[in-house]
Amino acid sequence: MMAAMESEITPPPASSWRRFVPLLLLAAGLVAFFAAGLEHQLTLEALRQNRASIEAWVAAHPVLSALIFVIAYVAVVAFSIPAASPMTLAGGFLFGTFEGGSLVVGAATIGATILFLAAKTALADLFRARLGSRMARMEEGFRANAFNYLLVLRLVPVFPFFLVNLAAGLLGVRLSTYVLATFIGIIPATYVYAGLGSGLGAFFEKGVQPDLSLIFEPRILLPLLGLAVLALLPVFVRRR
Repeated sequence: MMAAMESEITPPPASSWRRFVPLLLLAAGLVAFFAAGLEHQLTLEALRQNRASIEAWVAAHPVLSALIFVIAYVAVVAFSIPAASPMTLAGGFLFGTFEGGSLVVGAATIGATILFLAAKTALADLFRARLGSRMARMEEGFRANAFNYLLVLRLVPVFPFFLVNLAAGLLGVRLSTYVLATFIGIIPATYVYAGLGSGLGAFFEKGVQPDLSLIFEPRILLPLLGLAVLALLPVFVRRR
């Protein structure tokens, strides 16, 4: 009986709580961001007001400014800060469509991978223990075609970016599969927004905001849907 009581009051092993540290740090970063009022600094209006000084600094320090932009974008994605769209537009505005889009693709992939690993480390085993066989069936069904499913979720921006990161971590997707599908899948939409951002100067001069719903216009959304269908074809073939 004493042994049973000791087992009940024995604290959990260190590994049982240490696995939550990365996810808690990311959550703390998100809270600190809003607590410091930094959400007002990552807007197109802030970019418009400081346009001259920012453009001059980027022109004087092209490599350092690109590095700072990448670090900031990684933080935005990893901390799930809702500023990815204006940041992508800013990347196109400051560095051009191709260079800005490339910086965003790389940074977004790194940031998403950080959140994916944090969620997988902290929550995957917990959900697996709670859901048991149901979780096992979900994992098996998703992982069998994980690359194709993730590619579709990245190509068609229907679900929030951070939710896809978390879901992939919970479902035990392999790291290599996750990184490759994320990297490829975000390329089309990223370059669309970067291209729109390259013309921000004209919007600033007219005093209007660019239409961020551009991605859902038929001329852009239909090709993305076509790519998504192609990504799912191997799944249909395997099932048949």
